[in-house]
Amino acid sequence: MKDIININKISEVHKVLDLESPTHPLISVFSTKDNPNYVVSKGKYRINLYMISLKTTSNCEMVYGRNSYDFQEGSMLYTSPGQVISFEADQENTVLTDEGWTIVFHPDLIRNATLANTISEYSFFDYEVNEALHVSEKEKQILLDIVNNIKREIIDNIDKHSQEIININLESLLKYSNRYYDRQFYTRTNLNKGYLVRFEKFLKDYFASELLINQGLPTVQQCGEALNMSGYYLSDLLKVETGKSTKEHITLYMIEQAKTKLLGSNSSVSEIAFDFGFEYPQHFSKLFKSKTGYSPTEYRTLN
Repeated sequence: MKDIININKISEVHKVLDLESPTHPLISVFSTKDNPNYVVSKGKYRINLYMISLKTTSNCEMVYGRNSYDFQEGSMLYTSPGQVISFEADQENTVLTDEGWTIVFHPDLIRNATLANTISEYSFFDYEVNEALHVSEKEKQILLDIVNNIKREIIDNIDKHSQEIININLESLLKYSNRYYDRQFYTRTNLNKGYLVRFEKFLKDYFASELLINQGLPTVQQCGEALNMSGYYLSDLLKVETGKSTKEHITLYMIEQAKTKLLGSNSSVSEIAFDFGFEYPQHFSKLFKSKTGYSPTEYRTLN
């Protein structure tokens, strides 16, 4: 079994794909349309760069996160530094037949830009590969126009303004992606309702089990895994459907359960806190008061 190959620089991406040396040290845009003979070697790669790809067709299967994925036409993938991607193929080296495009950029590119402070808000960088964004022909063209703007800056106009203009276009690309993901959530609302029911059942079962005492409140990632999706994707889905994130849902469910225990049992506040997996009862009391306006003891005396 081959070791994971670390990709730390744009030049290393070009070397792996057998491309000419990059024009810019911190960002590159490429496609098989421009370079019909580039290949990818079978194996695992830890890409310590940001990557945004529009994939159309490919004879090479990608494995990313917990899933393998054969890209549908017009699907987008976003990865952040440190994520591992595997390429599987029958041959050792595979010529890609994809007609989309890929942008890779180093974190240093955005270090002094506003995007450095906001890029963490684009949670789709942490989605699973099977949660890819699917874009229409019109949307593809809008994104392609932005990509071409970046490409022109890289090839033709490297000067003191280039980096700022590239970053502005990258931010536009991500803002449009965010809009299209919102559209995808809304157009799948009937499917999302099913996820809501399953999520509510998961919380009910979890809070009724010994996991609550032994492990504490469920994590966002645990909730996502229970529904076969990433925690980030579930949280964004819930935000669209209900206005609240996964973490907010978990907390509110716990508060409602705590209210029932406070009014329907003689258990002490400390015992109730331990039942919810809190190691320190004061942490439970503080959270309860922040959500209800009353301490657990005060809430008990109100009713």
